[in-house]
Amino acid sequence: MVIWLTGLSGAGKTTIGRHVHAILKEKTPNTVFIDGDEIRRLFGWHEDEDHFTWDGRRRIAERIAELCAWLDRQGINVVCCTISLFGFLHERNRKTFSRYFEVFIDVPLETLFRRDDKGLYARAQRGEIKNVVGIDLPFAPPRNPDLVIDNGTDGADPRRIAEHVLAEAGLA
Repeated sequence: MVIWLTGLSGAGKTTIGRHVHAILKEKTPNTVFIDGDEIRRLFGWHEDEDHFTWDGRRRIAERIAELCAWLDRQGINVVCCTISLFGFLHERNRKTFSRYFEVFIDVPLETLFRRDDKGLYARAQRGEIKNVVGIDLPFAPPRNPDLVIDNGTDGADPRRIAEHVLAEAGLA
């Protein structure tokens, strides 16, 4: 099974995903956690601007999906957190994975600007960096997620959200 958490940078994908992973791993130890930012660092894709362009992001997204598929074929559950801009990839995931549960973490852009823990949006708005999703790269929410989480309220409990995700996925 692959639980795919998607949303803009700063939406809470990784925080919620880590809780989903921890809870699921207690029940099914053959569970791994994949985070888009960690995969970028692991392969050195965070250092090259070409990897942040539309085409670069597509290539990385396809590689992450292939990694998830490879693990899924071995009977390993995956919790994957990635911005995931590409609708065609969501459709392919539904056809490829043994079981796929897509979660869209929805947060208004204004809230993300205010939170901006990484300073990403502020740097993009000042023109210091480019190819930032939601600023100069378009983001369209997934068309048919299995679950939409409104994470726009400060103080939401990520563990409770994770429990909700697992319950909706039939894994509670």
